Amino acid sequence: MSAIPDLKVVYFPSCINRSMGKNSFQDSDDLQLTTLTHQLLVRAGFTIIYPESLNTHCCGMPFSSKGFAEANHAQSESLEAALLKASENGKYPILYDMSPCFYHSKEEFSKALKIVDPIEFMLDYVMPKLVVKNKKDTIAVFPVCSVKKIGKMDQLLSLSNLCANNVTIIDSNCCGFAGDRGFLIPELNEYGLRELKEQIPTNCKEGFSTSRTCEIGLENRSGIDFKSIFYLIEEVTR
Repeated sequence: MSAIPDLKVVYFPSCINRSMGKNSFQDSDDLQLTTLTHQLLVRAGFTIIYPESLNTHCCGMPFSSKGFAEANHAQSESLEAALLKASENGKYPILYDMSPCFYHSKEEFSKALKIVDPIEFMLDYVMPKLVVKNKKDTIAVFPVCSVKKIGKMDQLLSLSNLCANNVTIIDSNCCGFAGDRGFLIPELNEYGLRELKEQIPTNCKEGFSTSRTCEIGLENRSGIDFKSIFYLIEEVTR
């Protein structure tokens, strides 16, 4: 873990987290994820930089997944240029708040930028600057496909164990939501999570992950609250 210059970080909120609201279990006074993430970073002592014209940017994955390669590359190149400028040519790390978006940019970008997965950033840079005050008893955690692809399983478990006494890692090859497929073909999600409920301890009421659409499917199929792991970190260090 290297030190971050001036404790500055570029935060790129994914377009889905900018546009989608909270889940059905959350109270009306709960913060939207992008606001909560800003608050959490400030609490840890970071100065936050946002890329210019934020709402015009997307990692390009929604286009790539539909076969629109040209649109994907255009969006990816535009985002990379904006992040390069915001980070002062790679001087500061860039935090992504969804693992799939991070993975896509990691595959698309040049090597000049230090983009960081949400799990790695929270574990290595945020948690050392915060104190866990009210550790959870029991939680469920779901590693999305991109977390497995980039080898972040151990880090996800370490991060979760800092925040809860009992952590159940949900075992599933894929939740079946697959970007937006779960909206269009819910049977994929139903089949992908067919063994979900039996894995969740009876006293577990909360689950956490690092992808908004996966969390929607997990919530629907489990019947418990599933949301970004950033909510967990914010609550236990509040």
